[in-house]
Amino acid sequence: MTTLDATIVVPSIGRPSLQRLLESLAAADGPRPVTIVLVDDRRHASGPLLQGDLPGWTGDCTTVAASGGRGPAAARNAGWRTAATAWIAFLDDDVLVEQSWLADLATDLADAPDDLGGSQGRVNVPLPSERRPTDWERGTAGLMTSRWITADMAYRRSVLAEVDGFDERFPRAFREDADLALRVMDAGYGLALGRRAIVHPVRPAPWRASLSQQRGNADDPLMRRLHGPGWARTAQAPPGRRTRHAAVTGAAVVAGAAALTGHRRSAGLTALAWLAGTAEFAWARIGPGPRDAGEVARMVTTSVAIPPAAVYHWLRGVVRHHDAGAWRPPAAEPGAVSPETGPSGYTDTGLAAVLIDRDGTIVRDVPYNGDPNQVQPMDGARAALDRLRAAGLPLAVITNQSGVGTGRLTRAQVDAVNARVEELLGPFDLWLVCPHSADDGCRCRKPQPGLVLDAAAGLGVSAQRCAVIGDIGSDVQAAAAAGALGVLVPTEHTRREEIRAAPVVAANLGRAVDHLLAAR
Repeated sequence: MTTLDATIVVPSIGRPSLQRLLESLAAADGPRPVTIVLVDDRRHASGPLLQGDLPGWTGDCTTVAASGGRGPAAARNAGWRTAATAWIAFLDDDVLVEQSWLADLATDLADAPDDLGGSQGRVNVPLPSERRPTDWERGTAGLMTSRWITADMAYRRSVLAEVDGFDERFPRAFREDADLALRVMDAGYGLALGRRAIVHPVRPAPWRASLSQQRGNADDPLMRRLHGPGWARTAQAPPGRRTRHAAVTGAAVVAGAAALTGHRRSAGLTALAWLAGTAEFAWARIGPGPRDAGEVARMVTTSVAIPPAAVYHWLRGVVRHHDAGAWRPPAAEPGAVSPETGPSGYTDTGLAAVLIDRDGTIVRDVPYNGDPNQVQPMDGARAALDRLRAAGLPLAVITNQSGVGTGRLTRAQVDAVNARVEELLGPFDLWLVCPHSADDGCRCRKPQPGLVLDAAAGLGVSAQRCAVIGDIGSDVQAAAAAGALGVLVPTEHTRREEIRAAPVVAANLGRAVDHLLAAR
């Protein structure tokens, strides 16, 4: 079957709908993506992310990373940064893909011109046919006309890297997608509506769900700060009722103050203004709905509370983001080890093994080296490795050697070089070599997770209890795709964006070992 040069990223907090999404993907027609990355965004994970088994072919390419409960923006960043595909397709965990979704996605991406940065899928929200929809159902139906929402949105990976991904200062599933779209367009790329489609069922919601949604008002001042007063028009965001909410809330405040100071006439007039504004808002929500007793009670109760809640959260956002500048992800400089923020959970269960890249990490990188006499250890490599051995940690070397696949090297030459590395740097418990070229599409060539998973299995430990040390982004991406911790030790060949994306960056191999042993 044809493989689609795309990674599907799905952040989740473990809702049962995730299982249904994967089942719909498994049943969809069309080329399969290179991988599916599920990002566990539960703050305190208890039990598995999925409620059942991985369905169909999805089990062959699904990996799980973790983002520490920092919200959907951070979760999506954690997901796409593990990928090495040309496109990243984001899906929410509460949608279902149509039967032709994979085939239509392939067409959308194949038809994309070079200056197209992203492609959005079409959203269908099923509403009840036997009655008028509730206020919550109508709100969900608004997704059908929303633009650039990540319920189904694909971006070129190179574009995501150029604009530094999602702005993690947006902590909710609100405005973070519009912000990214505006930054992508500001960078000179177009966005288009594709042919593929998803179904977004209306999920059950508590009576106060509409009140809780008002927290999103705190994100609008950040949007204004970043994109100017016309951001909503550019982002095609529907106008809200904040001006009316402010007027209604102001009337309530003035009425209360007037009553307390004995100005009865002023108190009465402003109380009437508050009542009229609240009644208008309530009817605007009740009128189009089913008007049953339960819905009316919910609308009346929440219509009283929503205006002051909206104003409060907006003011909170104004204060918090008054001096916000352009988004920049936390960048760990090569001169210092950063704290662990990556996908591995080994600190909870104990670091069990260290997997190490060869060229550029423990020995100097000589392209397509088949001569043992050219092996030269990196400064301090033997001492750093001996410290790991003294700590009782098994060591494995995982290395891409595409020269074998392209005919520039023989496997015997690779083995001879590896033997010389052991002679100079001491014994390793396991050697794993990917001999394939970049065009072979194998599962083992980093940034694919195969070498990491196989090394962990060969050492008898879980990948989640491993750390991977390497000098380029593909080493870190392979670690993340397997659920391990990636530690980047940059050289002059490491790209800046690879340093920014790495969860842990160390100045040299010794500092990397310092971090692993301290966190153990």
